[in-house]
Formats: sequence, C-alpha cells, structure tokens
Amino acid sequence: MPKEQIAPTKSNLIRVKERLDTALEGYDLLEQKREILVMELMSKVEQVKMLERSLDAKVAEAYPALKRMLIVVGRERADKLSGNIHYQFELTEKREIVAGMILPGLEVKIPSAVLKYSPANSFAECDETVVEFFGLLKILTELAAVRTIAWRLAREVRKTQRRVNALEKLVIPTARETKTYIESALEEKDRDSFFTSKLLKRKAGKE
Repeated sequence: MPKEQIAPTKSNLIRVKERLDTALEGYDLLEQKREILVMELMSKVEQVKMLERSLDAKVAEAYPALKRMLIVVGRERADKLSGNIHYQFELTEKREIVAGMILPGLEVKIPSAVLKYSPANSFAECDETVVEFFGLLKILTELAAVRTIAWRLAREVRKTQRRVNALEKLVIPTARETKTYIESALEEKDRDSFFTSKLLKRKAGKE
C-alpha cells in the first residue's frame, strides 16, 4: 500500500495519527451501522416472503371467484355492474425510522368493501369476487410498502459497504504505512543526531 508523499516531521506524524484514529473510529461505527442495516434488511426480506406467500394464496382464491362470477352473471352484465362502482383510495406519506434513518414511503388506505349495486342485481358470486379482490388489493399495497423499504435498505447497505471497503482497503492502510514511514524516518534522524553529537563530543575531548 503506497504511503502519502509528505515530509517526515513530528507535526505531520501527529496529523497522520489523528487521521488514523478518526478512520479507525469511523470504520467501527460504519461496521456497526452495516450490521444493523443488514439485520433490518433481512427482517424486511422475510416480511416480503410472507406477504408473497399470502399474495399467492389470495390470487388462488380471487381469480377463481372472478371466473365463477363471469360464468354465472355473464361478462356483459358484469361490465355494466362494475361501471357504476367507484371507490376512493387515500394515499398518505408514511415515514418509517429504520437503523436511525427516516425512510419515506406511501400508505394506501383501502376503503371498506361496500357492495354498491342493487340487491335485485346481486349474485353471491359478485359479493364473493368483491371481497376477494379487496383482500388481494390490501396485500398488494402492504407488499409494495415493504418492498420499497427493503429496496432503500439494500441501497443503504451497498453505500455503507463501499465506505467500509474504502476505509479498510485504502484510507487505514495508507495512514498506517505513512505513520510507520514517518516514525522510521524520525527514529533514523534521532539516531543520526545522537551519533553526530557523540562524535562532536569525542572530537572536542581530544582537542
């Protein structure tokens, strides 16, 4: 690892030591942060897997319900019934604190599955389809929210890992190499001064 191209002086040695101490402290803090982020990410990944399983199960219920409804009611009549149905969905910004970071996201408020057509035109299959698809929509919104947080956490893990790598493989080794170089140069200088001083004293004694 190359050292810094600086003069081997005591003042530079102090600065390099301070920089090395700061880098080591920063490395420890970033390592702790990375570990916390990875744990949080793994937790979110598990949530995603659970929600994906719930989604698969709900899809297996909802689409057969839709198919049964279309067979009983007919596609044309189903289109007419659905054309008069409108629901209001509320989108609100949701902030979640994870590992000391505020991660923005969206929360979708799903309205109640009120059956908005005349009982005279109603079929049990229609009611079942509405209920099943509202359940499907609820899982989808939850899954989207958790996936967004997981994606942001993964990005933060990568960013933190790059910083850890830079400190571990470049900043800290360079500072250590520079510190060793300056200390060696100063020790060599002190030895030269010591021998020069002894030599001068010896010469002075002879005279």
